[in-house]
Amino acid sequence: VQLVESGGGLVQPGGSLRLSCAASGFTFSGYAMSWYRQAPGKERELVAIISNTIGNLNYADSVKGRFTISRDNAKNTVYLQMNSLKPEDTAVYYCSVYRGVRYWGQGTQVTVSS
Repeated sequence: VQLVESGGGLVQPGGSLRLSCAASGFTFSGYAMSWYRQAPGKERELVAIISNTIGNLNYADSVKGRFTISRDNAKNTVYLQMNSLKPEDTAVYYCSVYRGVRYWGQGTQVTVSS
């Protein structure tokens, strides 16, 4: 299993970013995919999850209405569109899949600051 995130960076408050996670080594369309984040000094937390094919979505309360998770099973890629970003969204964002054990990508840094 390999998960490779991209798209992080520095953005001003109110700005937008789109994260991507390219997956390989497993049947992508068969598994729910999720995004987590970890801010300095805090525990890793679930941000959003998307089911495998039905497209059921769930979000942390802190990002509802601002973030959108989506997937392209033809490209083995999951996305996280982040709008109206706030300084408290600053964290390392991780893509993840659970296949008996939880697999993680290397993470991508998102910094929201003026």
